[in-house]
Amino acid sequence: MKVALGSDEATELTAALERELRGRGYDVVRFGALEPAQSDAWPSVGRSVAEAVASGACGTGVVCCWSGTGVSIAANKVRGARAALCNDAETAAAARTWNDANVLALSLRSTAIPVAKAMLDAWFSTGPTEDPVYRPMIAQIE
Repeated sequence: MKVALGSDEATELTAALERELRGRGYDVVRFGALEPAQSDAWPSVGRSVAEAVASGACGTGVVCCWSGTGVSIAANKVRGARAALCNDAETAAAARTWNDANVLALSLRSTAIPVAKAMLDAWFSTGPTEDPVYRPMIAQIE
């Protein structure tokens, strides 16, 4: 699977995320400051990653900026993208399960590398629920 990875800055966290994703066997498509020919402004990064996911070019995405908020807002402007700003593994799993989130947003400022790895574990081991209570709610946000 291809994973879109974007950030407005290249940091230790983004390098660790890329290593971790590649180590798990994913093809990483880089955006923003991680791919020098592209715009590194957080609105462009969020939009570009979300478009890659919504179009099906990538199966999922991970976006980062200082707070994680800006890229998540930008990503959520793209039809078909459901970005979730997460700060721990349980939140990441819940976003996948109950919201069918397809873009994980992280804060460069506050996400420790071990926590990011735990969030990736949760993200990739959890899928959307088939619970008939939640499917209509997910449909409302689609």
